Amino acid sequence: MPILILLLVVGAVMAYLAQNNSMLVTLRLGTSVLSGIPLFYIIIGSLLTGLGLAYLIYLVNSVFTAFSMHRKDTAIKHGKRDIVDLTKRIYQLELENERLKNDSTVDEPQDKNAL
Repeated sequence: MPILILLLVVGAVMAYLAQNNSMLVTLRLGTSVLSGIPLFYIIIGSLLTGLGLAYLIYLVNSVFTAFSMHRKDTAIKHGKRDIVDLTKRIYQLELENERLKNDSTVDEPQDKNAL
């Protein structure tokens, strides 16, 4: 429903532009000359060109943002993996510390997969 209302408003603006800006103008693009073009075509063409460029800039920005987020996600995954590895190492050191405190001469099998 909001899109329908937006389209009606845009259509009304275009009708207003077409009604009040119907004079013929000459458009010069570099060396080429286009004459007899209604002014509202130039206005609407400029508007559509601007919207297209804005969308293109938005797409480029979103691609760079996606790459940046991917790098940060990768860094977070590496950080979590390091935390798990360090937690395992702390557990192993605590077991070794307890073994040394109890003066145990029997080596207990260490579980490398344990936390």
